[in-house]
Amino acid sequence: MRKAVANGDNLEARENMANAQLLAGMAFNNGGLGFVHAMAHQLGGMYDMPHGVANAILLPHVERFNLTSNLERFARMAEVMGEKIEGLSVRQAAEKCIDAIEQLSKDVGIPSSISEMGIKDPDFESMAKSALLDGNAGTNPIKGTEKDIVKIFEKIV
Repeated sequence: MRKAVANGDNLEARENMANAQLLAGMAFNNGGLGFVHAMAHQLGGMYDMPHGVANAILLPHVERFNLTSNLERFARMAEVMGEKIEGLSVRQAAEKCIDAIEQLSKDVGIPSSISEMGIKDPDFESMAKSALLDGNAGTNPIKGTEKDIVKIFEKIV
């Protein structure tokens, strides 16, 4: 992704991104999308935020919420993303996954907050209610409440 964003003429990197997107789409069908997409739908619907940007802004915060659902899997994802996890506890290694997601977002120019997208005074309570009704919410690994979703939304201001 970094190569494709840094140089749009890099056809190999762009092809690899297209293939990764295809595999991700196939995985979505099998695993569900969880709170990230349920919440991103609200940002897109209420504030016309591009779906990919909304997902990217939300991803590290939702994954931090979900971290304890499978520390070993998060640790493995950190390793796959190039993080050095040797000598770390499983929890510390899992947290490296969140660090890697945040760094990738920075590297490709994803805003870190919705205020950077011009969104002022968002209606988090309404969006949290709608997010829980979104079909994707039911596949989140940790079942959360409206209050949990509001807290996640508050982290992206």
